[in-house]
Amino acid sequence: MAMKLKKFLGYEWDAIAGILAAVIAVILHLLHVVDEAVVLPILLALLGLLFINFMRHTRNNELTAEQVESTAQAVERIQASLRMPDVVLVGPRHLRPVNEHFVRNMSGETIWFNVCLSMYIPRPLFDALLKPAIDNPLVTSIQFVLDASQKDLWQTLQPRIAECSGQLKVKEPRWCHLSKTTSFILADSQSSGGTEALLSFWGEPFMAQSTEQDVPRFIFHIQKNSELLPHLVELQRTQSRSAGAV
Repeated sequence: MAMKLKKFLGYEWDAIAGILAAVIAVILHLLHVVDEAVVLPILLALLGLLFINFMRHTRNNELTAEQVESTAQAVERIQASLRMPDVVLVGPRHLRPVNEHFVRNMSGETIWFNVCLSMYIPRPLFDALLKPAIDNPLVTSIQFVLDASQKDLWQTLQPRIAECSGQLKVKEPRWCHLSKTTSFILADSQSSGGTEALLSFWGEPFMAQSTEQDVPRFIFHIQKNSELLPHLVELQRTQSRSAGAV
């Protein structure tokens, strides 16, 4: 009822009343009840009423347009002031989807620095987290930089890598003596059009340790243009040079 009443009151009753008056005047004139001297002023008054109504709506439209323009400018200013975070913390619930999206959207040369190979040993995780990167046609190379202690795990993974269509792009790992601290995957992203990284750290609370394998619990998704990316590249180069191949 309230909506119907609001709609009823929203009608242009002044314009409706003027039109009705004009129609009645014309009918009365046709019936020879009133002459032209009476009809003409009514029609002129109606035209004036309609003109006033038109001018009122025109002004309302102008005010609405000004408000819309002001709102659009305010939204643009807010959007310009907003800045995407350089680093996004990814928790356990979103860990696998983020990893899968990252490896499926890789392109170009990729660096896998000090990653824990044990998490790729279970076949489902290998198929979800490593195989898509190997088979991705836009990935030109996969370079692992690993600690020498993971050689046995690498030997376990080699037969599975050999089954992938993109096996030739997986280079021989650079075996180094690395401290178990920083781990990251660095690659260009088709989604953002820039270089991104997945950064993690060995040990609690970022990685859950068990007797069988170390499982990442939290990772950092480093966004493109982050100031952290050049430091990761330099870390990989410095570690490789200082440790030397094993």
